[in-house]
Amino acid sequence: MRANLPYLHPSFWIAFFPVLVTGQSPNILPPPGQPTHQGSVGGFEIIGSSLVSAQQIFLGTPDKVYFIDKVENNPTRIDGHPAWASEWGLGQNSQRPMDAITNTFCAGGNVLANGTWVNVGGNQGVTFGGQPAASQEGGGPYDDPDGRQSLLLPCDDGNCEWTLSPDQTDQRWYPTVETLPDGSVIIIGGCRNGGYVNDASQDVPTYEFFPPRGPPLESTILQNTLPVNLFPLTWLLPSGKLLVQANWATSLLDYEANEETPLDNIPDAVRVYPASAGTIMLPLTPANNYTATILFCGGSDVQPDQWTSPDFIPPTYPASSSCVKLTPDVSGTYVHEEALPAARSMANLIALPDGTILCLNGGGLGTAGYGNNSWAIGHAYADNPVLQPALYNPGAAKGDKWTTAGMQSSTVPRMYHSSAILLPDGSVLVSGSNPNPDYTVGPNVKYPTEYRTEIFYPLYYNERRPQPRGIIDQISYGGPYFDISLDSDDLFGDAQNVKAAKVVIIRMGFSTHAMNMGQRYVELASSYTAYQANNSATLHVAQLPPNPAVIAPGPAYLFVTVNGVPSVGLPVMLGSGQIGQQPTLSTTELPSPAILAAPASSSTSHSKISTPLSLPLAFACFSVSFISFSSVLFVQ
Repeated sequence: MRANLPYLHPSFWIAFFPVLVTGQSPNILPPPGQPTHQGSVGGFEIIGSSLVSAQQIFLGTPDKVYFIDKVENNPTRIDGHPAWASEWGLGQNSQRPMDAITNTFCAGGNVLANGTWVNVGGNQGVTFGGQPAASQEGGGPYDDPDGRQSLLLPCDDGNCEWTLSPDQTDQRWYPTVETLPDGSVIIIGGCRNGGYVNDASQDVPTYEFFPPRGPPLESTILQNTLPVNLFPLTWLLPSGKLLVQANWATSLLDYEANEETPLDNIPDAVRVYPASAGTIMLPLTPANNYTATILFCGGSDVQPDQWTSPDFIPPTYPASSSCVKLTPDVSGTYVHEEALPAARSMANLIALPDGTILCLNGGGLGTAGYGNNSWAIGHAYADNPVLQPALYNPGAAKGDKWTTAGMQSSTVPRMYHSSAILLPDGSVLVSGSNPNPDYTVGPNVKYPTEYRTEIFYPLYYNERRPQPRGIIDQISYGGPYFDISLDSDDLFGDAQNVKAAKVVIIRMGFSTHAMNMGQRYVELASSYTAYQANNSATLHVAQLPPNPAVIAPGPAYLFVTVNGVPSVGLPVMLGSGQIGQQPTLSTTELPSPAILAAPASSSTSHSKISTPLSLPLAFACFSVSFISFSSVLFVQ
């Protein structure tokens, strides 16, 4: 059994008791502990088999990962039909099936400001083999109505379930979902009945909002990028606008004014599904003034008329190794970055708390998708799995940004319908792969419906982790700074190491189809006062910039890294914990950095701050998620 969670002192429960009773936020979290599991650094460990294949995954609480599959004949049953959703408890390595109700085939998702996860879209109701059901209102054999919109407020007591939203969206298959500065979400694009690529007869080239703000609005870029405009690659930018990329086109969307500004075409390859490049926003830091740069790596160089040509045979077509990046609030022109060590489509890019980016999964030939074509690999439209991960360092010197040093290969091909997500202990959960129309396994199936689930252990994993004290559980947009204490062990016995300490916030996102919708890494501004006599230090940490577009409100995780070694991440709420305009506050100037001989005999701590923001009861479920696995955490 793998216990993946840190030890927390019993004072944690005393601190969080007011949340359960009053819904008010306490100020200070108990310090994080150490991971209770030693991993093989740079390598993978299979921790078990999931109940459903991981077409979509997200971290709902520090202990619970939620899996969502397409509707199919999984062996696990619930309420008399196959399950296509489940919950995995990391601490006890336990699972339970869940009833997703609607058909979640190729849906999108993200989290609202109050901690509720939204799963949007999906295919029509189906029978065995993915064939359309006679009725789209539900019924046998899978009991799945037409895919729409469902909600989940995560929990740890086994009592939370998926529910259908009464506010249904337009029928969308392959939509993108991005959280906005007020903690609502925008839902972009999709099609009505599915397929390998889109076509005019079923295109949904619009966007809308949840909670609803009115009827869908037309999008020029989606109207002009057929047949490859599904799962449009979309990011909220610090300017408040959205970057949207589909087929070869790119635009800036001002969703408030319903206006689009075209930018340059993306070079070298198509990056959007089904070419499915790895994509990520690079870390937002004080050093880059919280300016967003988007990285695109891999994909396929396929022209619009090739996708539907009978001569196009995807599993023989090489993936791209090209990487390009764009800083859309500054320039509409792409810049070439160092190429991938190995060409691949369907790659996941995962932000690690040390500021590097992990690239894993995918294939060297072909694209996402599957079908009954004679040339398919079984049903798969891709081949030549890329099993060795690679690491990208945005701050490395030119020529050294990508490395595979110390990286071991997985034994599990992760092809179409694979997912990956960062966990609070800094490891990465990897699962899924199912390029098949229905449950397909057997000795002669090259790429079966895959349930084996792995953990990847980054190179820092087995290091002694910092255990910072003074982390607050709610981060505001602006406001007074707070203090975090680091002792000699946290600083590896040298006060000078405080110079290499960072405080970062990560939203892990909603992982599906080589995307982690909503994933973001933000470094908080900080300075320090360190003491050579006992090699301790105080980090003076600014709150978020007074701009919710830098990172949207809602649940996230805070890590403190020293010399590239991250603490275990603690859950924090960004903003008010409510959907609506977020309060922004004046920022407080940080003290100048200083390394002193010894601390004064008496000093006043600045770390216990007050905040005008309150934490609603909706977040109590997120915070109390620790309670059900307390037996794992209280280890001496």
